[in-house]
Amino acid sequence: MTTAFVLSGGASLGAIQAGMLRALYERGVAPDLIIGTSVGAINGAFIASRPPTPETATELAELWRGVERSDIFPLNPIAGLFGFVGHRPNLVSADGLRLLLKKNLRLDRLEDAPVPLHLIATDLFSGAERRLSEGDASSAIVASSAVPGVFAPVERDGATLIDGGVSNNAPISHAIELGVDRIYVLPTGSACALERAPRGAIGMSLHAMSLLVMRRLIVEVESLKDEAQLIVLPPPCPLSVQPIDFDAADELISRGYEGSRDFLDNVADDERPPIPFSFSTHSHR
Repeated sequence: MTTAFVLSGGASLGAIQAGMLRALYERGVAPDLIIGTSVGAINGAFIASRPPTPETATELAELWRGVERSDIFPLNPIAGLFGFVGHRPNLVSADGLRLLLKKNLRLDRLEDAPVPLHLIATDLFSGAERRLSEGDASSAIVASSAVPGVFAPVERDGATLIDGGVSNNAPISHAIELGVDRIYVLPTGSACALERAPRGAIGMSLHAMSLLVMRRLIVEVESLKDEAQLIVLPPPCPLSVQPIDFDAADELISRGYEGSRDFLDNVADDERPPIPFSFSTHSHR
């Protein structure tokens, strides 16, 4: 039986996936291929070039604990102003993300990954999903993570690409198309228990996208549940951490691990468990 890990986007909520991966690896669950979108592309590329062991998950968790908001979303008033008035297509530079990848990525090209790796981006002009399976790994990850309006689009292979979450944040359909029998979906969920609206354009943009893709995930799991054995790990809920908040990595990792550990211990090898969450909010009004 062929097994895939599908890792969704979610910006800083991607730390949850480090905990989920630890729970999977501790139970001997390893992927035959990995498909990632946005921050799931970053985590997916990290694990695709390393052994499927709890130590790898721990290493990824330590990386998340060391990341700060300014590392990924460096605020530059001048650059932000140029973006606002239309002189550039983005508010912040992706140089911080590229530096993070340079320090931690063990891949030069996607096709060199020991575990086959596929990353999802979106064609800016057609809105079509683009599955990236070969070529420069760093530019593919940046393309998959290029949140519209926040990061600049990436020119690659004659296409202008933006965040894969725009077209398919949890690319289950791609795993099925690639002939996988069992699919473990690692969603990041959304901040369903906010007491106040996110502050700032970037924070609002990331939160709005997380709400959109969470709704699509629920619909997609329901529509594809008979195409393969889908095992959707439960993201933390209720959750008050915003996708732009990088200070809560330890909490997210712990909750991702504990929820997935308990869930997996109650799922039989041949079972098709129901989706373990629904779209809800718990905010104070």
